[in-house]
Amino acid sequence: MVSRLPPLKPLPAFEAAARLLSFTEAADELFVTQAAISHQIKQLEDALGVRLFRRLNRALLLTEEGQAFAGAVRQALGQIATAADRVKRQDATGALNVSCLPSFASAWLVPRLARFRARHPEIDVRLAADYELTDFTVEDIDLAIRWGTGGYDDLFEIRMMTEEVFPVCSPRLLQDPEKPLERLEDLRHHTLLHDDIRTDWRVWLTAAGVTGVNPDKGPRYNYSNLVLQAAMAGEGIALGRSAIAHDALEQGLLVKPFDFSIPSDYAYWVVCPKDRADHPKIKAFTEWLLEEARLD
Repeated sequence: MVSRLPPLKPLPAFEAAARLLSFTEAADELFVTQAAISHQIKQLEDALGVRLFRRLNRALLLTEEGQAFAGAVRQALGQIATAADRVKRQDATGALNVSCLPSFASAWLVPRLARFRARHPEIDVRLAADYELTDFTVEDIDLAIRWGTGGYDDLFEIRMMTEEVFPVCSPRLLQDPEKPLERLEDLRHHTLLHDDIRTDWRVWLTAAGVTGVNPDKGPRYNYSNLVLQAAMAGEGIALGRSAIAHDALEQGLLVKPFDFSIPSDYAYWVVCPKDRADHPKIKAFTEWLLEEARLD
């Protein structure tokens, strides 16, 4: 345990006055009054029980004790400044722990991370794909991307992107003359693929005004990226969400057989503890996410 420390507040004033040999110049450098410098020096001298300066008519000199103490104080303040800079750099560089849904991670985030690394090579993104909501009070997570309606208590949140929901399938299904896929009613001739999302086939078919199609029949997958993989393989028609189906559509692995889509009541949100929202790494990653979302 550190003991017998002198008052710490006067140390910067003493270091400046000792270096400049002027209370006036020290006051200017520290943006305080000359009286404040004099008061702090006296407080330090009283605590140490020695004179640190010799005050002459037009000069200020260090005593022998003042010279010895000035060197130690300058070294200590320099070490503190170096340590503070190191801590600040660590907050702007190094690991950034990010949590998000597995489907969003594999279909949207991971294919784009190279662009973030190119812009911020000093930041190492550590991705944790999980369906559980992050508890920032106990988990080592800096930022999470949540899929929901927002309104996350006690967290900073910003909506990253909304979603549209629409049927997607392999281009091969459009080439089957025995099972046309030109009208919405043609869905009755095809296998519907399901995953566990709020906007399911029943909701979509009702919104589209389609009847005569069983909204419950067909294989089911518990991950959205799996149902899209099944659709790419030509297993049937899936309901695609604009975010995670975007790249597959761009690459021609999936197509939209119909123009009709409906908005999802869920969106993607960037969330983190309120007191960390302005930290450099989190701010940089959040700004990049929003930029990428706008590009889509």
